[in-house]
Amino acid sequence: MFKDKTLLITGGTGSFGNAVLERFLNTDIKEIRIFSRDEKKQDDMRKKYKNNKIKFYLGDVRNKDSVKNAMYNVDFVFHAAALKQVPSCEFFPMEAVKTNVIGTENVLDASVEFGVQKVICLSTDKAAYPINAMGISKAMMEKVFVAKSKNVDSERTLICGTRYGNVMASRGSVIPLFVDQIKSGQDITVTDPDMTRFLMSLEEAVELVIFAFENAEAGDIMVQKSPASTIKDLAQAIKELFNADNEIKVIGTRHGEKLYETLLTREEHVVAEDMGDFYRVPADSRDLNYDKYFVEGDKELSSEEEYNSHNTTRLNVEQIKEKLLELEYVQEELKEWVHS
Repeated sequence: MFKDKTLLITGGTGSFGNAVLERFLNTDIKEIRIFSRDEKKQDDMRKKYKNNKIKFYLGDVRNKDSVKNAMYNVDFVFHAAALKQVPSCEFFPMEAVKTNVIGTENVLDASVEFGVQKVICLSTDKAAYPINAMGISKAMMEKVFVAKSKNVDSERTLICGTRYGNVMASRGSVIPLFVDQIKSGQDITVTDPDMTRFLMSLEEAVELVIFAFENAEAGDIMVQKSPASTIKDLAQAIKELFNADNEIKVIGTRHGEKLYETLLTREEHVVAEDMGDFYRVPADSRDLNYDKYFVEGDKELSSEEEYNSHNTTRLNVEQIKEKLLELEYVQEELKEWVHS
C-alpha cells in the first residue's frame, strides 16, 4: 500500500519517526519526508541512515507556510509533532495550544489543500478525561481532526487518528530515567508506587498507526489494547534486570500527573467497535440539531465502564522484565552495564 508513495512525518525526528523509518526504509516506499524544527536531530538522522529515500524539511507546525513547503506531492501524513512533556505544558500551556492544537489545524489544512490521501493524527491516553494542559491540548487536537474530517471530502483526504499510552523507553519517558539513576548510583525516584501506566513498545505504536491506516474511516480514533503495570513494579523490574541495589524512593506526584491513564472514556466505550486487539471509536455523526440530545437518550451509558490502566491486564514484575527485554534500548543498556 506504500509502494511508490510519499510519506510525510511531522515531528519526524522523535522516537516515533525513527521507528517508522526502521519499519519502512527497506520497503518499496518512494520517499519519507521528515518534518521538524530541530536541525541537530535531522543532521543526526541523516548521518545515521545515509539513505536517499529520506528527505529532511526544516519547519514548525505552528507556521503553516513551512508545513505547506513540505506537503507538495505527499500521499500520506503521519502527524506526530507535539509538545508531550506534562510538566512543561503545565507551566507553558499556551505553547501546548500553539503546537498541539493550532499546529494540527495547520497540518490538516495543508493536507486538504494539497490533496493528501490520508492523514493520521497521533494522540495520547492523556487526552481521555484530561486533567493537565498536555492532555487538554491533545483532547482539543482530537476534536480538531474529528471536526475537520466531517467537513472535507473523505474520498479525497481521509482524516483519522490513533490514541495510545506510554511508549516504553521513548524520549522523556520514565524507563531511561530509571536506567540512568541505576547507572549513576542514585535512588530510583518513583512519584507514586500505586500509579499505573499502559506499557507499549514503539513497534506496537507503529503497528497501531498502520492498522489505522488500513482500517480507519473518516474521524475514527483507533485505540490499541495494552497491558499496564504499577510504577513501583516497573522500577523493581528494571532494578532486577540490572541486578542493582539502588533504593526505590517515593518522591510524590509531579505537576498534572494522574493516578492512572484512560484509553477509552465511558462515553467512547459505549460506541466503540471491538476489533480484537484494537478498538475503533467512530466520530459522532450528530449535527447541531439539538432536539436529538434531549429527546433521544442513551440508556447504555450509565452501565458502561471506561478502559484504563487500572482495569486492563496488569503485568507482574516477571512479565514486565520479559517485555522490557524485547526493547532494543534495554538490550543495549544491559550490554553496556555488564561490560562496565
